[in-house]
Amino acid sequence: MNILFTCAGRRNYLLHYFRAALDGTGRVLAADASPASPALQEADGAFRLPPVDDPAYLSRLLELCQRERVAAVISLNDLELPLLADARQEFLEDGIRVVVSSPDVVEICFDKWKSMRFFSELGISCPRSWLTLESARSAVAAGELTFPVVVKPRWGSASIGIEYPRDIRELELVWELAHHKLKRTILAAVSDADARHSVMIQQYLPGVEYGLDVINDLQGSYRTTVVKRKLAMRAGETDRARVVEHPRLMAEGRRLAERLRHVANLDCDFFEHDGKLYGLEMNPRFGGGYPFSHIAGLDLPRAIVGWLRGDPVPDTLFAVRYGVQGAKCDRLVSVEQVKVM
Repeated sequence: MNILFTCAGRRNYLLHYFRAALDGTGRVLAADASPASPALQEADGAFRLPPVDDPAYLSRLLELCQRERVAAVISLNDLELPLLADARQEFLEDGIRVVVSSPDVVEICFDKWKSMRFFSELGISCPRSWLTLESARSAVAAGELTFPVVVKPRWGSASIGIEYPRDIRELELVWELAHHKLKRTILAAVSDADARHSVMIQQYLPGVEYGLDVINDLQGSYRTTVVKRKLAMRAGETDRARVVEHPRLMAEGRRLAERLRHVANLDCDFFEHDGKLYGLEMNPRFGGGYPFSHIAGLDLPRAIVGWLRGDPVPDTLFAVRYGVQGAKCDRLVSVEQVKVM
């Protein structure tokens, strides 16, 4: 069984986890638009694909999967998920399983405005949000919104473009600048779908931040929720965290899983503010915080391999040790010797 990671970037640890799960019964392949991608240097096969917004991207990806006898594709990129969700059936007709949730689930998670509405409909508290400067100004005047506030792209990824203005003048400047800067980011094309409402203003909630790995099987049935208390952040990713037992958040994870019926991992962020839990965002993929769950005992890669094979997947793969704390560190890999095809 060969597994291909697309937009593999620098998630080398996932390649190692899946290689251990395959235990010599298949290859772990990686593809990226950049031949210097760190993950490509440590894959069993490295491949260069065009950027995900290239019209030929999906056809090139399918050709690669057919040629390399790929059994499953796993994407690590928010912008690629909608493409793969729409193309799942086309790949499946060639015997290739794309490990991605349905288009509806991907859209709810990628569109942060829809995420807030989803949380509210499910009875989960979330930060109050506005899509226009005028409505936010009115909320400030009415005492419904106080500074600092959060300004961020509606269709966001990797904490791109997040700002924290502290007064109305700064908010006005940040709002205008955010719209201009979006046009120069990887989010430009998706934001153009509704440019006037492409930036959100949110209530700022100080408090304890948690990351959740909410796990379903490949049919969307719930298996577990692992909760991590975030201790430090770096470049939009969890840099240090501790796995904790938090029954209320574990229950919220189960509710999300049973309503969304997502596939594999749902990476979620929650805040605890004045004893109340607030849903912040969801990403239907492996998140940057997954390794903290893995070192505590969660083995989602081995579970995914088992599900792909049709094998029974025991609960022991989802058992974690509470109190395990982890910290990320930098590592160099050579980019001179790998042969990228």
